[in-house]
Amino acid sequence: MASTAVNPDLVRERENATFDVDQLTYFLYDGPANTRRKRYLQNAVIQDFAKHKFKPIAALSQEGQYEQALRRFTLASELEESLALKNPREISYFREAVSPQAPVPFGLHVSMFMDVINRQASEEQKKKWLPLAKSFRMIGTYAQTEMGHGTFLRGLETTATYDPKTKEFVLHSPTVSSTKYWPGGLGKTVNCCILMANLITKGENHGMHPFLVQIRDFETHQPLPGVTVGDIGPKFGFNTVDNGFLRLNQVRIPLSNMFMRYSQVLEDGTYIKPKNTRLTYGSMTMVRTNLVGGAARSLAIAVTIAVRYSAVRRQSEIEPGAGEVQVLDFQTQQMKLLPLVAAAYALNVSSRNVTRVYLHTVDRIEKGALDDLPQLHALSAGLKALSAWEAAEGLEQCRLACGGHGFSHASGIPKVYGSMVPYITLEGENTVMMLQTARYLVKCQRSLQRGEPLPSLMSYLKRSPVTGSRLDGQLHLPDIVDIYEHRAARLVRAVSDKLEAAAGRGEKPYAAWNNSSVELVQAATAHVKAYVVKSLAETVSTMTGKLRTVVEKLCQLYSVVGILASLGDFLEDGYVSSQQSAMLRERLLGLLADLRPDAVALVDAFDFPDAVLDSALGRWDGQVYDALYDWSLNSAMNEKQVLDTYHRYQRPFMEAQWAKTPQVLSVSRL
Repeated sequence: MASTAVNPDLVRERENATFDVDQLTYFLYDGPANTRRKRYLQNAVIQDFAKHKFKPIAALSQEGQYEQALRRFTLASELEESLALKNPREISYFREAVSPQAPVPFGLHVSMFMDVINRQASEEQKKKWLPLAKSFRMIGTYAQTEMGHGTFLRGLETTATYDPKTKEFVLHSPTVSSTKYWPGGLGKTVNCCILMANLITKGENHGMHPFLVQIRDFETHQPLPGVTVGDIGPKFGFNTVDNGFLRLNQVRIPLSNMFMRYSQVLEDGTYIKPKNTRLTYGSMTMVRTNLVGGAARSLAIAVTIAVRYSAVRRQSEIEPGAGEVQVLDFQTQQMKLLPLVAAAYALNVSSRNVTRVYLHTVDRIEKGALDDLPQLHALSAGLKALSAWEAAEGLEQCRLACGGHGFSHASGIPKVYGSMVPYITLEGENTVMMLQTARYLVKCQRSLQRGEPLPSLMSYLKRSPVTGSRLDGQLHLPDIVDIYEHRAARLVRAVSDKLEAAAGRGEKPYAAWNNSSVELVQAATAHVKAYVVKSLAETVSTMTGKLRTVVEKLCQLYSVVGILASLGDFLEDGYVSSQQSAMLRERLLGLLADLRPDAVALVDAFDFPDAVLDSALGRWDGQVYDALYDWSLNSAMNEKQVLDTYHRYQRPFMEAQWAKTPQVLSVSRL
C-alpha cells in the first residue's frame, strides 16, 4: 500500500516555484469557478467508480478492454444525467474522468454522428432522427474511409444509385477495396451509420454525399440483409473502441435517408446541388479542431508524468562523492522535458484559439456568411497535423525520459501513446492535411499578387522583405513572431513562384504540384508554426506579474527550440544571422536553467487528478516505488504462484533435459 506522505523532493519543488500554481490553473480553465466545477465533476466520477474496482487496460484482452469501456460509459451515463450536464466543456471534463486516455465505443455517436445530423440534415429529418439518437435507440458512427481509400474523397468507391421506380437508393460496395474500414463503433456497437457514398442519379455521378443507413436490427442487433459488418481486430492502441468494416450488397434505403439540408434529390431523380460545396466541411473541421485539444492534453499528461518522476527519481552523481541527484537536475533531462512542457502550453493555447475561430465561423455560416470557411478549414487541417506530430514525438521523449520504467504500462505513458498516435492518420492523414493547408496558402499568395484583400490570418504575407531580424538576447516576443512569420511568408512565396514558373514552362498543374509537394508541406508547416507561436505570444501579452514571466519564458523556449530545429530555414536568406543562431543556442541553455525551479509547478497547473493520469510514476504524492510494487503485485500473472504452463510445458521440458544428463544429481534445494 502506497504511503500517504508526499515525497520530500516534490514538496521542495513545489515550495520553490516562482509563481502561484493556482493562478496558472485558473488561466487554463478560464477562472476559479470553472476550475472548481471541473474538479467537482471529475471527483464525482472518480469517487463513483472507486467501488467498481476496474482493471488496468493493460491486463485485459481486446474484448475485455472494449467491455470495460462500454461498462464505464453506461455506468457514468446515469451520473451525467443526474448532474444535468449541458455545457460541452463540462461534459468534456466529466468524460475525461470516465475513460482516461481510452476512447469509448459510443465516442463517434455522441460527437460526429449527432453533429452531422445537426448540421447537414433538413429540419424534418432532424425532428425524426435526433430524438432517436439522443435516446440511444439509434446508435451511429461516421463511415467514410474505405479499405483502399482514405483522405482522397474522389477515390471512394461506395455507390448510392437512385431508383425512381421505388424512390429508393441502392447502396453497394463494388469491390473489396470499397469496404468501409476503421469507423469507430462500427465493429459491434452501432446499429446505424452515416455512409459517405457516390450519389448516382439519372446515370450521372454527383460525388460524395451522406446517407443515414440502418445496418443492424434495432431489437436483435443482428446485421440486416445485404450487410456484412464486423470488428477489424486488435490495433496498436484504441482497443477500447471496436473499429469496424462494412460491406453493402445492393442494400436499399428510402429517398428520405439522404441528408437533404444542402443537396436534394427529387422523386423523379432530379439532383439539386448545394449553393456552396464548402458547406459540407463543417463536421470534419469540428473533429479536427477537437483533435488539436486532444493532442495538447495527451502531451500535457505525458509530460506531467515524466517531470514528476524525474523530480523524485535519484540516479548518478553530478558532483563526485555528493550522492545521487534528482534526474531533473541533469541538463540533458531538462532538454528532453522542458521544451515539451512549453509545447503542451503552446498547443493548449492554439487549441483554445482555433476553437473560438471555429465557433465564430459556424455562427456566421448559420447566418449565410461563408467567407471565413476556407481559412478555418486550412487552419484546422494544418493545426491538427502539427499538433499530432509534436505530441507524438513528445510522448516518445517522455517515455524515454522515464528510463526503463517508461516501458511499463505502470507508467501510464503507453496507454496515452496508443490513444494519441492514431491522430496522425485519424480524420485526415497529416501530410495530406498539410497539403490542403498549402493549397489555401498558394491561393492567398496569388490573391496578393492580384492586389486582392487577404483574410486576417494571412495578412503577414504582405510584409516587405527586409535585411535582417531585430532579435537579440532579450528574446522579445514580437521579434520572435516576426522571425516565424518571415520564414512562413518566404517559403509560401518561394513555392508559389516555383509553381508559376512550372506553369510558364507548360508543365501540367498536377505534375508541378507533386514535384513541389515537399516544399508545399514545408511552407504549410511554417505557416501553422507561426500561428502557434503568435497565439502563445499574444496570450502572454494579456498576463501580468510572475505568471507572465514564467509563461513568457515558456513561449521563448518553445520558439527557440523550433528555430534551432529548422535552423536552415531561418538562415537561408540571411534574415537570421549566424551570430544570432549562436546566441539562440546559448539562450536555450539559459532558459532551461531559468525554468528548472518551476518544472513541477508548471505540470501541476494542468490539474490532472491521479485517476486521470493513471500512472504509478506521475502520481501527485511522488510515492512511485510503492505504486510500482503494488502494480506488480496486482499483475494477473501473480494470481497463481505456479502457473498451469509450468506443469504443461516447463516441467516436462526440464525432465527431458535431465534424462539427457544422468550425471546431474537430483536436488530439492540448493
